[in-house]
This record gives sequence, structure tokens and C-alpha cells, in this order.
Amino acid sequence: MADNNPTVLVAEGPALLALHADGVAHIRLNRAESANGLNIELLKALHEVVMRVHGDGRVRSVLITGEGKNFCAGGDVHTFLSKGADLPHYIRVATSYLQLVAAGLIRLNPPVVCAVQGFAAGGGGMGLVCSADFVVAGESAKFLAGATRVAMVPDAGVSVTLTQLVGLRRATEILMLNPTITAIEAKEMGLVTRVVADDALQQEALALAQQLAAGAPAALANTKRLLWSGIGQGVEAAMPEENNTQAVLSGMGDALEGLAAVIEKRAPRFTGR
Repeated sequence: MADNNPTVLVAEGPALLALHADGVAHIRLNRAESANGLNIELLKALHEVVMRVHGDGRVRSVLITGEGKNFCAGGDVHTFLSKGADLPHYIRVATSYLQLVAAGLIRLNPPVVCAVQGFAAGGGGMGLVCSADFVVAGESAKFLAGATRVAMVPDAGVSVTLTQLVGLRRATEILMLNPTITAIEAKEMGLVTRVVADDALQQEALALAQQLAAGAPAALANTKRLLWSGIGQGVEAAMPEENNTQAVLSGMGDALEGLAAVIEKRAPRFTGR
């Protein structure tokens, strides 16, 4: 289990960061009063903590949670409306930061686990969900695209990532008709990885992040990279990179440790070397 007193790296502001002794980095969206709606301040802070994780060699997995009743309500509609004629300029900056955050999560070496309670909505909520490697949802969680409902389009790469997750026909329905999707429906269509009891959400998501943190770091990082970079590629085009990566990893101590652990029927002790 992770320690009860993780090292706090960012203690205040709209995005918080702590590091557990087992290598789980915990990112928390901290605008509960606004359902963690994404304004530029939160997006900047979120980008900063993602980059901090990216540069910290101690991190072996990432857990993203949202404070309060909802994971993320998407863009902060009250802020958006208040901008009036200046909204395009504000949206251009906000969307740029959201793109950086989504791309940053995809490019992180450590796998990313997202825990969803309440609503995951809009480009922010759906964007973070679709950019994570694993998504654990509470049984009462709900998902909503919502962009076309306010005469906008999906962002954060959702037009591609959602299609990969659920297929073109279902993605078209989700993005154009804006149905509210239940956690069970999200699981059945492939949008989320697991559905758990609401009161067990944080514990189950942390346990998954801990399981990943105990894995072979280079193997997980390169598997993640191959999966994401494989989007849009043909099978044969992906094979040379798989082959090269496999050869490199097989020369690491973790590969020998993994083989020995299988033969000796014990848990492996991976070091990342």
C-alpha cells in the first residue's frame, strides 16, 4: 500500500501534486466549487504539474482525481460566457493549454490512471478520460461530451481518441447528440476500464496505480508508447518498432529478473534498469 504521508510537491492552487513512496504521483484537480471546471488558471497549473511529473524519475505511475462531487465538468462555462466578444481569444489560449495537458499525459512514460466520480464532461472531462491509459469509474459516474450543445467542437484530441476507444458510429453519436452516458454503459462501450462501488473508487484507483508502479517501468513505458503511436498505423508498419524495442528491453536487468521470477514462481522486483 502507498504510505499515508506522501511527499507533497504542490500544496496549494487549482492543481495539486503529491508523490507516494511507491512511486505513485497523485494529481488532484482542486476547483471543487466549480466542479473542477477548466479555466486558464487551472489548465496552466495542470500543465505545470504534468511537466513536473514528466521530469521526476521517481514516478512510476500517475493517479488523477478531482476534488468534490464531480471529476471535471469540462470548460468553465461561467468564465466563457463572461468573456463576451473576447471569448475566441480566451478559448484559443485555453484550448492550447488543454492540448498540451492531453498530449503530456499521452507522452508520459508512467501509465496514467484516472478516477472518475460524478460527471466527466466537455473537452476537459472527456479529454482527460480519453488521454488516460486506465479509467476507473464510480458506479454513479456519468460522461457527457457536450461541446456541440454549446455550438463548439470537441478538443483535447477527443475526435481521434474517442473514436479509437468506442468506434466511429458510437463516437459520432456521443459527440453530436450529447447523450449522458452511465458508468456501466461507458464500460460496455470501452470508454472506461473498470466500474467500482462509489465508496471504493479512490481505494480501487490507487490500488491499480500501485499495481502499475510495481511493474517494469521501461516495459510499461514502451508498451504505452507503442499503443499510442500505433493509432493510425498499419500492423506491418508497427512491427519494426516493436521488434527494436523488444530487443532493447531484453538487454535490461528487469527482463532477466522477470524471467527468473516466472521460473521461481515469485513476485518480480523491478528496478527500471
